[in-house]
Amino acid sequence: MAFAASLMSGTASAAPMPVVPHPWDQRIKCQTDDPEGRHIVTRYGNSELGWYHFTGRHNIKKCSTLYAALHGRVDRDDHHGHLEYDGVVFETGVPRPRQVKFTVVVQYTRKTTDGRYDAGRGQKIGVITAYCHNQPGNKCPAWAKL
Repeated sequence: MAFAASLMSGTASAAPMPVVPHPWDQRIKCQTDDPEGRHIVTRYGNSELGWYHFTGRHNIKKCSTLYAALHGRVDRDDHHGHLEYDGVVFETGVPRPRQVKFTVVVQYTRKTTDGRYDAGRGQKIGVITAYCHNQPGNKCPAWAKL
């Protein structure tokens, strides 16, 4: 009877909570300047973009890897703030070294194109992802030690 009373009073069932996206950590993990003077940051981010996104999903775990690509010229520019920088990593200490190409993607605007993320006044989103080419799931191989 007590259970029936609580159902009638509305205390036993609650409305489902709305799904809340993972918060976006705007703190800066890495930063550097490209040859054209752009100050590019890598924010910790979340599972969708930034350091937390690509370190797990794409196995890139060193700021120096990002710098290797970012210190070169922009390889692709949509002229709306979406920049892509390419790099190559070579395996060392083996008779037949392998190589893997990788790309660092930067959103050099205050907001992402979909408007879901805002770096704040005077700030840029920065590196949104980095990944290896021609690898399963674009995940960089362990030998690359990226």
